[in-house]
Amino acid sequence: MASESNAAENGGVEEGATEPETALETARRQLDHAAEYLSLDQRIVERLRYPKKVHEVTIPIERDGGSVEVFTGYRAQHDSVRGPYKGGLRYHPEVTRDECVGLGMWMTWKCAVMDLPFGGAKGGVAVDPKALSADEKERLTRRFAQELRNVIGPKQDIPAPDMGTDSQTMAWLMDAYSMQEGETIPGVVTGKPPVVGGSEGRAEAPGRSVAIVTKLAREFYDHDLEGTTVAVQGYGSVGANAARLLDGWGATVVAVSDVNGAMYDPSGIDTSSVPSHEEEPEAVTEYAETVIPNGELLTLDVDVLIPAALGNVITEENADAVGADLVVEGSNGPTTSTADATLTERGIPIVPDILANAGGVTVSYFEWLQDINRRSWSLERVNDELETEMRAAWNAVRHEFERRDVTWRDAAYIVALSRIAEAHEARGLWP
Repeated sequence: MASESNAAENGGVEEGATEPETALETARRQLDHAAEYLSLDQRIVERLRYPKKVHEVTIPIERDGGSVEVFTGYRAQHDSVRGPYKGGLRYHPEVTRDECVGLGMWMTWKCAVMDLPFGGAKGGVAVDPKALSADEKERLTRRFAQELRNVIGPKQDIPAPDMGTDSQTMAWLMDAYSMQEGETIPGVVTGKPPVVGGSEGRAEAPGRSVAIVTKLAREFYDHDLEGTTVAVQGYGSVGANAARLLDGWGATVVAVSDVNGAMYDPSGIDTSSVPSHEEEPEAVTEYAETVIPNGELLTLDVDVLIPAALGNVITEENADAVGADLVVEGSNGPTTSTADATLTERGIPIVPDILANAGGVTVSYFEWLQDINRRSWSLERVNDELETEMRAAWNAVRHEFERRDVTWRDAAYIVALSRIAEAHEARGLWP
């Protein structure tokens, strides 16, 4: 599974202190901060602080034992001024309304920084997917699709995989929606298996974009990728694909981790021999000669640190101990606001999530185009197009970074917000 998000779940790391700031609070703070650099109509900024709609539904399913259990699902649609809503659906016990709103705002910024014709959305069900059988998960997904049927669609709102969901989940959702509509509509979701309209390269795309951006960032700071030391926290779909690509491009990956701990080898890890979470769940430490705690991985003296697990892993408590020269955010929100300030004061640049892991939503856009046109692309074309889009986004952000003398995060938000605000100004406000 590779989310548009938000994400390297399925190889996640649970260790690390968190702070009380919610995803919604973070998104609003980042909006306000970026707006300070731009001469924007404050009415537009105020509109962007709130979602357009939040749908809350109840989802009753029959468990395998015959009992009925009711779950709560959400779909937060933040902004669609640039195109249909776009964002993942996650299954996780801690899914809440405000989390979906905050993550939907992040998707708005992410699509805009990549200059995609989408707005932002996020949704999910408050459920532990590990507690469901495959049949129960299918019933939950099909009922959720029915509850959302009137608010999603290929020209309205296009879900994708996220934490706790995968390509099979999207296939079920697409099938349920299509059955109700009376025709096959593959473009209603992205992240599907290629056999039913999915795109080649979609699962690997977030990790590929992280690797591409890491390479571009090292070049910006006049360093070759060859021999660059890298530590990757989280060895799921994002972390494993990023690590393997960087390894293949000449970097030296010295540490990778999953929920059980980190494999560490200062001479370099053969990443192709270490199974990802999808290939063999929670197996990283079983293949390691030297195991270190996940928290210690964050403090290793390396050129690049890639947090690709859960959010809020670099915090006020450990930011002073981060030993990397550069942080590239593979997961969504891995760095808290106080930690961000500390790293900036220490002169450690952070390439933000809305740029670095945007490969997922970018290839989802390619998948959507393929579905609408009923014409599939080769893997080579997908990867070439992704690299072109990532370089274009990088250059736009780099321009603001150099012109305004701001952080990479501020530069990315400035690019995104300026594009969104320009679209709102052009369309105006409905009376």
